[in-house]
Amino acid sequence: MSIKKHNWTKDEIISIYNKPLMDLLYEAATIHREQHDPNVVQVSTLLSIKTGGCPEDCGYCPQAARYNTGVEGNDLMTVSQVKAQALRAKSNGSSRVCMGAAWRNVKDGDEFDQVLEMVRTINKLDMEVCCTLGMLTENQAKRLAEAGLYAYNHNLDTSEEYYKDIISTRGFEDRLQTIENVRKTNVTVCSGGIIGMGESIEDRAGMLVALSTLNPQPESVPINALVAVEGTPMEEEQPVEIWEMIRMVATTRIVMPETQVRLSAGRTNMSREGQAMCFFAGANSIFAGDKLLTTPNPDVNEDMKMFETLGMVAQKPFIKIMQPKTVEAADSQFNDLGEKPKWSRPKHTIERNIEASIKSKI
Repeated sequence: MSIKKHNWTKDEIISIYNKPLMDLLYEAATIHREQHDPNVVQVSTLLSIKTGGCPEDCGYCPQAARYNTGVEGNDLMTVSQVKAQALRAKSNGSSRVCMGAAWRNVKDGDEFDQVLEMVRTINKLDMEVCCTLGMLTENQAKRLAEAGLYAYNHNLDTSEEYYKDIISTRGFEDRLQTIENVRKTNVTVCSGGIIGMGESIEDRAGMLVALSTLNPQPESVPINALVAVEGTPMEEEQPVEIWEMIRMVATTRIVMPETQVRLSAGRTNMSREGQAMCFFAGANSIFAGDKLLTTPNPDVNEDMKMFETLGMVAQKPFIKIMQPKTVEAADSQFNDLGEKPKWSRPKHTIERNIEASIKSKI
């Protein structure tokens, strides 16, 4: 039987992660079947509505302006462009559109107003809407909720301890504060992380401790495998083995029984058999489409063929939580406050991030 608790310790989670694989899979699959239909997978499309030029120094990210990764930046998409992409995603079987903008944090003004209109537009298409826009305030979260946002993604990335070796331009506590701001609304939380960045198993467990001790736990937890992009500080990192992904998915399922565990970045390096093992271990959500923001992703037709082979079907929208209502801009109760929050800027440096930044200028 599954045990939903919010006081998992790192040692407990490491013990689960290191179980003999067959025992780990059996336990995770049993819990998965208790809480979810094992043949249903939620399919999302990730759309980069504003690409490149990000001021952060995240060591894994090709959108950071300070690294030379060949990513072509673009200004914020129009509402009509986003609507067209959402309709295409819906026709391909997606029930959710997740819009990502390469921002440090949300800033009140015309661009945020435009994003709010995108949220209204997609919600009216009877699709779940998710956004990942960086840090945001309580008032900004309420404005997104009012527009009809279903989920907000804000990944912790890794453990609090290892976070300092990945990012120096913002603090781990800002991540938690943003999630707390979202929790003051009816918007669901999507938060996970990345493996394969040189972290230890203890760090992977630490990330799951941080996520599982949130109350309530995130409704969605993406597990990403690092896609090492040339020009980033992590370009030399070796791909994680499929067994590591399977163990991470299974452990996440056991620790957070009711959460949708999302098999995210890195699927292009996974065989169908490997992905099937991840689904068996408890993954029940994927991103579809040929690109995840700026990195490759399996073709949607290939995913549908895989589903057919496995006897799986795409989840309908609003199965877990009912569709939010959309309030038009003219009827909004929450106004643009022109906020200028002081998000933290840690003063430590990360040598490999600095080296990659210098290299990009040569």
